[in-house]
Amino acid sequence: MVLGVVTTGCAAPAGGSGAGGSGAGGSGAGDWQGAIEIPNSPLPVGVHLTVPDGPDGASGTIDIPSQGLTGKELSAVRVDGDAVSFAIPGIPGDPTFRGTLAGDSLRGDFTQSGQTFPFSLARGTLPPPARPQTPAQPYPYRSEDVTFPSGDLTLAGTVTTPEGPGPFPAVVMITGSGAQDRDETIAGHKPFLVLADALTRAGVAVLRTDDRGVGGSGGAPSGTPYTDLADDARAGVAYLRTRSDVDPARIGLFGHSEGGYLAPLAVQRSAPGDIAFAVLMAGPSIPGGDVLIEQNRLILGAAGAPAGQVEAQVDRVRQMITQVQAGDVAGAERTAREQAVAQGLPADQADGAAAQVPALVPFLTYDPRPALAALQIPVFAFFGSKDLQVPPAQSEGPMREALSGSSDATVRTFDGLNHLMQPAGTGAPAEYATIETTVDPAVLEAVTAWVTRVTGR
Repeated sequence: MVLGVVTTGCAAPAGGSGAGGSGAGGSGAGDWQGAIEIPNSPLPVGVHLTVPDGPDGASGTIDIPSQGLTGKELSAVRVDGDAVSFAIPGIPGDPTFRGTLAGDSLRGDFTQSGQTFPFSLARGTLPPPARPQTPAQPYPYRSEDVTFPSGDLTLAGTVTTPEGPGPFPAVVMITGSGAQDRDETIAGHKPFLVLADALTRAGVAVLRTDDRGVGGSGGAPSGTPYTDLADDARAGVAYLRTRSDVDPARIGLFGHSEGGYLAPLAVQRSAPGDIAFAVLMAGPSIPGGDVLIEQNRLILGAAGAPAGQVEAQVDRVRQMITQVQAGDVAGAERTAREQAVAQGLPADQADGAAAQVPALVPFLTYDPRPALAALQIPVFAFFGSKDLQVPPAQSEGPMREALSGSSDATVRTFDGLNHLMQPAGTGAPAEYATIETTVDPAVLEAVTAWVTRVTGR
């Protein structure tokens, strides 16, 4: 849920370069792996270079797993003696590498949006990131890929159910912002797979679903009204209610980040008794525009941006939000374009930033407080103290106030955890890929204990 902040954290599974071997031609040819040395958050990269004789005609690809880049074609590749340079086309900030070969090492500077960091590569392929919590088959429970309707669309997902006949309590998972797969894959992590594994081992069935336009699900991947997204969650509940191994009276929702907006809205749009409980992980309790302003301030500050630059960025974001909320989406697009140009992006990428604004309209115009205040079911809302995307200092108090009418509401902040509930240093998104833990064990234990309590397992 970050707009206009150039960060080094994104969402995608890790992958190889798709080109092994030693390459062809000069000494720079072949596979290289290492990191861009961003302070406190080294960014792993893998590069494959093909180098013919002479400085011209070289080509290559790059993998940056935490950025979602796998086999990305490089541009302006040049290997001239021991001097190597290349660029990554189509990425904000015109990222470029310039380095020097020395035997089996390639060292130099990486520059993006006017910022420069050293990089260091050695011969070899980039190993996959360590993700020790990701469960591996065979699972000690049943796992079934399913499809079900949501209005005119077909959504695709996976249901995991404990061994035995049931009927079991169940949870429908709701992802955060952006086009997410059923595992909510981000920075090589699969938090929804890890959470579903923990819940299913504890005796709870779990449905996790590809977002619209992702994987096997139909529809558009962005810009969908919140009411429609909430109805997708309701469709998941309706599907589970048709299964003989699920107890229809004990189905709840689990929403992460923006999913924490959608879960209460889905409850509000459902008949009483259809949804039995809700878990909100890093779900904001204040309007989306306020969230975006503060996360821009915090993430830019964590990246070391000067105070004046931070305030200028926040002012532009505030202006854009005001325009969106007034219905002036075209004006907000102009502001987003100006914001991107101010960050040093070329014209085509500034146009791309502006084109993203319509997809943010549902978030920037949503106030979650009425739906939260209407909840009359058990609710567990929790935050991470180092979350810079949904900071608890901004959302925990209003969450407690909004849920004060519920007879069974728990609001908690876990110390030292970020937006993904990982143990973190700064909490910046750039760290997500560098942390081996996907979901802190204390969170897994707390969630499974709370769900089993309220469902009577």
